[in-house]
Amino acid sequence: MKRLLHGFLLVLLSAGVAACGPAKKSIYPPTLSIQQLSVLPSGQWRLTVRIQNNSYAEMDFKSLDGQLQIAELVPIRLHQTFARDIPALAGDVIQLDVLPTTAMTQALQAIAGKGSAGALAYRVSGRANAKPEQEDAPRAFDFSGSDWLSPVPGIPGTYR
Repeated sequence: MKRLLHGFLLVLLSAGVAACGPAKKSIYPPTLSIQQLSVLPSGQWRLTVRIQNNSYAEMDFKSLDGQLQIAELVPIRLHQTFARDIPALAGDVIQLDVLPTTAMTQALQAIAGKGSAGALAYRVSGRANAKPEQEDAPRAFDFSGSDWLSPVPGIPGTYR
């Protein structure tokens, strides 16, 4: 009986020690979306891109490399190096200047006069590099997302 009690206490003590370690937080890929698109006087587009950290751990974002596709047109490259420390389940924005194709500019101009009734589909996809708080090295996370851009009433050259 004494031996059984010692064995039970040993198992209970082992379980207690194992429970003392830090809990590993779940890591999930981020979500990216265009929060705002502004047409600059030079013809370039300034994108305000929202990075949503979907993880239960803080992540230190370093860069993104991907593409933006407007409607069914040929996509353009998105690339930016930056430093954003985004808390768990939170988001932040970065600004990115891109040079659109002529077809993309024409598609945006076609909905400009329609106000909030005009909409243009977009899709972003690629990889974001980030270092989760519990890890030593950054890693690449795939992202993709799609939504619609509409002209902002009263603010020419701005779409959300």
